[in-house]
Amino acid sequence: MIERYSRPEMSRIWELENKYAKWLEVELLACEAHAARGRIPGDALKRIREKAAFDVARIDEIEKTVKHDVIAFLTSVAESIGDDSAYMHMGMTSSDVLDTGLALQIKEASQIIREDLTRLREILKQRALEHKETVQIGRSHGIHAEPTSFGCKMALWYEEMGRNLRRFDHAVETISCGMISGAVGNFAQIEPDVEAYVCEKAGLTPAGVSTQVIQRDRHAEYMNALALIATTVEKIALEIRHLQRTEVREVEEYFSKGQKGSSAMPHKRNPIASENLCGLARLIRSNALAAMENNALWHERDISHSSVERVIFPDSTILVDYMLNRLCGVVKNLIVYPERMRENIDQTHGLVFSQRVLLALAAKGVSREESYALVQRNAMQAWKNGEDFKALLLSDEKIRKHLNTEEIEDCFDLQFYLRHVETIFQRVFGK
Repeated sequence: MIERYSRPEMSRIWELENKYAKWLEVELLACEAHAARGRIPGDALKRIREKAAFDVARIDEIEKTVKHDVIAFLTSVAESIGDDSAYMHMGMTSSDVLDTGLALQIKEASQIIREDLTRLREILKQRALEHKETVQIGRSHGIHAEPTSFGCKMALWYEEMGRNLRRFDHAVETISCGMISGAVGNFAQIEPDVEAYVCEKAGLTPAGVSTQVIQRDRHAEYMNALALIATTVEKIALEIRHLQRTEVREVEEYFSKGQKGSSAMPHKRNPIASENLCGLARLIRSNALAAMENNALWHERDISHSSVERVIFPDSTILVDYMLNRLCGVVKNLIVYPERMRENIDQTHGLVFSQRVLLALAAKGVSREESYALVQRNAMQAWKNGEDFKALLLSDEKIRKHLNTEEIEDCFDLQFYLRHVETIFQRVFGK
């Protein structure tokens, strides 16, 4: 199921072949830095560059004996290079390779997620503009409140995804950090200029100070940015689920030809994509919690974070890519029923216009307390007996004392609730 919505290139980023390729890139850049300062002979660097390679199956075979993935990797590379492999990994520790390589993988994955976010926002913008003046009942506590615009709802989603994009960009900048500082991070066995060179060439920022690892608050920030993206996806999906309920039926997920909703009930058309997205958001949030747990390590480091990150980074980036792409399809193909929205507005026989009547009375000098009591008395009668709210107002002598027929009729104008939609849209999308 994941393959249908997550792009193949996202999964490729987390395959062993690409992980080891990033490790080799870090090692070779470190060799270049040493060679530039005369610590490795130029001809040796040339041979290393020409011969350096690894074999995933061979690394796996070696690791079964040595029980150490970086040593297994370096052994495989050394077999391809020969005697010049003595210059590899000089003064470095495993985490220099692991953490810097991981930063490169995350940065690569982040470009895909950024493209997804941009695409989703464009679809939300298109649908918001399409339904700019589609009148829908607004709800608070799940109860009818006042009319609003369905386009405004989508504009809100667009703007929130914009905040997610800005947070994500900042998190990517924070996590795009490299480290080549040796055991415990004090550069005792390696010069700081190696770190500076590697990071510049790799497009990373050197850690100002590290221990034997890059500090995990960076990774926690990134995972929380993903969690917020997933939470907004859930927010949108949950709204669609509510609006697709049979009793509401204002929108509906696209139901393709031949699709079936239930093994037992042929009539079912269920919001399965939105339900799927709500469930996956829980996974992303739990992974963000795991990332925060990773920040506190023993002294200069332990490896309790490592086992966690081997799961949460591939899983979360692949899932967020999947979620954003699936939501793009849901929103783009969402079926909207404006007529049903109008029917639902009329369901309470005009009660949703109560505030306009309240304010009209107050504008005539009636105290707020008396205005509220007059309107609520008629509203409760309409609610209990299913009577027409406007008709009750027109026949109420105490209200007619202050409001004439035209003024009461004016309170029930739906277009009044759209009068500032253009202003909202200009704020969100510009002119």
